Amino acid sequence: MSAVDLTPRDIHPWVAEGQERIRWAVSFFPQPADWSAFIGIVQKMEAQGYDAYFAYDHPGVNTDCWTSLAALAASTSTIRLGTLVDCIYYRSPYMLARQAADVDRISGGRLVLGIGIGDLPEEFKEMGLDYPSTPNRLQGMEETIAILRGIWSGEAFAFEGEQWSVDVPAGAFALPVQEPRVPILLAGGGEKVTLRQVAQYADASNMGAHPSIGGAFTSEQIARKFTRLDDYLAQFGRPSDSVLRTHFTMTLVLGRDAAAVEAKMQWLADVYGQDKLDWCGDALFPGTPEDAIAFYEELKGMGFKYFIANVFEVDTETVDILADSVMPAFA
Repeated sequence: MSAVDLTPRDIHPWVAEGQERIRWAVSFFPQPADWSAFIGIVQKMEAQGYDAYFAYDHPGVNTDCWTSLAALAASTSTIRLGTLVDCIYYRSPYMLARQAADVDRISGGRLVLGIGIGDLPEEFKEMGLDYPSTPNRLQGMEETIAILRGIWSGEAFAFEGEQWSVDVPAGAFALPVQEPRVPILLAGGGEKVTLRQVAQYADASNMGAHPSIGGAFTSEQIARKFTRLDDYLAQFGRPSDSVLRTHFTMTLVLGRDAAAVEAKMQWLADVYGQDKLDWCGDALFPGTPEDAIAFYEELKGMGFKYFIANVFEVDTETVDILADSVMPAFA
């Protein structure tokens, strides 16, 4: 097993900055297939003051997350770039370490590595992969983090686990450039294992109001999950503010007024199908800027410090409305 200390013993600067102000990020679904347009949208987001763009990891849907992030890393200068989330089974831990390090180097140290265990059996089948049980996938997360941190130590590193093994000589791997490390974000709200893993290994937690993104539906559930996270952090000797609490809105739909919101929801149903919107359930938030300000103020009061808005690819107007009419209320 790894001799590297896998538990962060400091507060990452990206996390520390987020304790002082609310920050915003966007994730598109599906990611635009038109590369030049996609790059232009994220460049505009950078100018609008967004903290980050996060790429999903569904390789069969338009674009691969690491290919797109590499293109964005070479085309932007300040906006952070992340995965929400990379599935640890779609690439070997070694290849994940390689691709993540490359994006961090290309971007000059702007990567946020969001990782998860995967929850779509049909996607595993499409890719020709076995779908391990939940306990095995959670154990795979522990091995993946051990391998990432070990390889990125820059020292000779050998690891033999139940699922993966590596043997990397010293100096054989081009490392990330970010100091003190690439921040790791873990998604989910499982109170027995996932939040313990967040406390033990991660710099950020992410959850939202859907079974697939942590099951954080009510203020009571969120309070309980954050209390559980704080308990785990104390067990690992870490302060509460060492982990950034981030929230995922799946999906945010904004219009300038109620009539515009209604029209946009009908348009999106026509484009994607009403079943797609229905699948989002309570995690879907349609509203005006005033509605959104109230929504995020309530989440802020629950302890979230960072908001990631999932936005449908065709609805770039929501990104603009969020930037010009919602974000200033939290400045």
